[in-house]
Amino acid sequence: MRVVLAGGGVIALLTAVECVSAGHEVVIADQADIPFSGATSFDRHRVVRALHPGDLATTAAAVGAHHAWIDLEHLLSTAFYEQTGALTAIAADEATVARELLTAAGSKAEVLGAAELAAEFPHAGFVPGTGAIFESHAGILLADRVLAACAGWLRWHAHAELHPHRKVVGVDADRAEVRLADGEILRGDAVLLAAGPWSQDLLAPELSRELVLHRQTMLYCDVPPADAAAWAATPAITSLGTAGGAWLVPPVAGTPLKLSAASACRVVDEVGGAVSPSWWREHLIDTFAALIPGFRRDWLIDTRDCHYLARRSTLGPMLAVLGDRVLSYAACGGSSFKFAPLIARSLAARLTGAAPAPTGLEPLDRPLVRASGVHPTRPALRGVS
Repeated sequence: MRVVLAGGGVIALLTAVECVSAGHEVVIADQADIPFSGATSFDRHRVVRALHPGDLATTAAAVGAHHAWIDLEHLLSTAFYEQTGALTAIAADEATVARELLTAAGSKAEVLGAAELAAEFPHAGFVPGTGAIFESHAGILLADRVLAACAGWLRWHAHAELHPHRKVVGVDADRAEVRLADGEILRGDAVLLAAGPWSQDLLAPELSRELVLHRQTMLYCDVPPADAAAWAATPAITSLGTAGGAWLVPPVAGTPLKLSAASACRVVDEVGGAVSPSWWREHLIDTFAALIPGFRRDWLIDTRDCHYLARRSTLGPMLAVLGDRVLSYAACGGSSFKFAPLIARSLAARLTGAAPAPTGLEPLDRPLVRASGVHPTRPALRGVS
C-alpha cells in the first residue's frame, strides 16, 4: 500500500522507515528541506532516559526505546546514540523507590548521595545538598544525525519518494489525500500528519483547540579547555534539582554544552522563528551563572528557540484518528523524540492496517477518534497517485 506523510521531522521519517521496511510505499512532503532544520526534532542533541516516577508502564517503554535506538543505529548504518547514562536530581526519600522502579522496568540504576554527587560532578551545578539517581540505559541522541540518516536511507530506497519544499495545506480524510500549496494532490491508501507546530493549521478547529503551542529557549556553550575532560565524562542531566527545572546536556561527539530549564518554556500563540528573545536568553544565563561554577557569558556560542505542540489536558503528545487510516500525531518536545522508534512502529501498524502492539504510552495506545478532525479539500486539477 501507499502511505503519504506530511512532515520532515523524526516522527514522519521514522514512520516512513517502518512502513518501507514492512514492504509498503511512502511519499513524504514537507515545507522545506527533508529533514527540515526548523522541525521541533531538529537539534544537536536529545536525551534518552527511562525514569518516570510512579509510572512503570512509561518507564518500561522508555527502556524499550533505549534498545530500539541501538537497533536503528544498525539499520541506518550510522552512529548517533552516545550511551552516557543519565542523572536526575532526586530527594533522598524518593531515591530507593525510583531505583526499584527502574529495576522493575529492566534498567540499571544507582543512587548517589549528596556528598558523592558533589565530589564526582563538582562542575555540573547540582543544587547543594541534593542527591541523584543514575540510570545506565540512557544517553544522548545526536538528533540532527538521526534525521539525516533517516532521510538518506529513504532517499535511496526504491519504495520511498521525498518531496522537499512542498508544503501541505489541506487534507481530505475521506479520500486519504493531501493538498500541496501549489494545488497538487498527493493520494495514498493512508495519511499521517506529523508536521510539528504547523499541524494545527491542518486540523479542524474543534481538534486544533485541543493543542497548545509551546516555545523553549536553549543555550549552547563551549566549555573551557581545562574543564573539557570533566564535562566529557558527564552523563546527561535531566534535573539539577532547581525549582525552575534546570537541565543540561554535556558536550559529546563534537557538540556544545546545551543548557535550558522548564522556566524557559512558555505558551505562545504562533510559531515565531528560532531566534531567542534577549529576555529569555538573559534568564537562562542568570540561571546557570548561579549554578555552574565558573560559568561566564563568554561560554555562550549560540542560542535557539524551538516550538512544539502539547495536548491541553495532559501537556503531552496527542494522536488523533481522523478517518479510515488517516492519523495526526502532535509531538511534545524531547519526550516524543525519545520514544520515536516506538511511536513510529505503532503509527506504521495503524496506517497499514496491522494491529499495533501496546506500547505502554497512553496517548499512543488510546488515541482520540475524530472522524471530522481535518479540513476537507476538493480535488485539484492535477494529482500524483
